[in-house]
Amino acid sequence: MHVLVIHDYGPLGKILLERLRQTSLDVSPLLVSDPASADLSALENWVPEDTDLIVNALWLADPEAAEQNPEGTYKTAFSLPVALAEFARDKNIALFQLSSCYVFDGRKQNGYIASNPGQPVNELGSWQWESEQALRALLPRHIVLRTGWSLSRFIRKVQASTAANEVLALPGRCVGQPVSVQDLARVMTAVVQQLDCGAEAWGTYQYAGSETVSLYELGLAIAGLPGIPEDLRVVDEMPPWGALEPPNTTLVCTKIRNTFGIKQLPWRSGMVTELAMLKEAARAPGAS
Repeated sequence: MHVLVIHDYGPLGKILLERLRQTSLDVSPLLVSDPASADLSALENWVPEDTDLIVNALWLADPEAAEQNPEGTYKTAFSLPVALAEFARDKNIALFQLSSCYVFDGRKQNGYIASNPGQPVNELGSWQWESEQALRALLPRHIVLRTGWSLSRFIRKVQASTAANEVLALPGRCVGQPVSVQDLARVMTAVVQQLDCGAEAWGTYQYAGSETVSLYELGLAIAGLPGIPEDLRVVDEMPPWGALEPPNTTLVCTKIRNTFGIKQLPWRSGMVTELAMLKEAARAPGAS
């Protein structure tokens, strides 16, 4: 199977490509450095004719960034996936698309299952939910994978508070499950390999780390990592961006386990690796 991986300069694309290249798959990368300004009419030139599966590894998991750039979010989270789905339908290609827990409003008392309808409360979730619905209507041969919180996002918040010598406010009322880049790449690779083996298991799936935690507790866990200054203060308070966070983003991940045999891993086991990955990325040439 020939797999085309669409990625940006973020770590997920790099790690996913490394994993896929260790398999028997024929893998091609497609770097889209600025998805918001990509020429969607040029898909014919982007996608090799023998492509069997397009994996869109542009992972949007930061609602704050989405609110700051609504036009870019619309293009990356909705316009690009829909254009890919239309192209894939016409060329008989399958599509693997990422979504997130932000398609839900968080009012449910227990975890969300894959078939629950989205009721987003922020810009990111709104366009991801619209994209999901469009893919389901346009392209039968698709995989939508909703993810939990980005572990990297909250490690960066801890790092930013440390650098600024500020108290870090995180809301204890918001609960969910983080997922590391390495773990997400593992899951995506496992799904792609089984599609290559003929699994016709198209549809919507969910994945996040195996422990539900509050954002305040997550901040405390990150603050305890080696290399994080011990004097960092994390408090259980609602920060200005807290309104973008649904109170409950817990994802039930039994469908992906029962269909693909993919088990949830504890997100805590990936924290040290995730922190090291972010530090390495910060040292890379051209890093901002």
